[in-house]
Amino acid sequence: MRLNQERVHTIAFKILQRLQSQKHLDGIGPSESLVRALEHAITEELTVEDRLNAEVRELLKKFDAEFQSGKADYQKMFTMVKQKLVRERSIVL
Repeated sequence: MRLNQERVHTIAFKILQRLQSQKHLDGIGPSESLVRALEHAITEELTVEDRLNAEVRELLKKFDAEFQSGKADYQKMFTMVKQKLVRERSIVL
């Protein structure tokens, strides 16, 4: 994830302020619980690619011998497997 937790908190707080100022949210409950929910949603969305990259690395471990011997290119395989998983799962990066 590229943003630290403090930055995520600031973004979540500003989103909530904007929604409330534009009257999209009104009297829904304590703001702190909404900020925490927004933080969670933002963090989950930002870590989608990190989790996907970890899964691709795990899948490619079984081809270590081919990568070491030069029979296969790790970066090329990584990109191909990642693109395939993105398509199959309809992931938006």
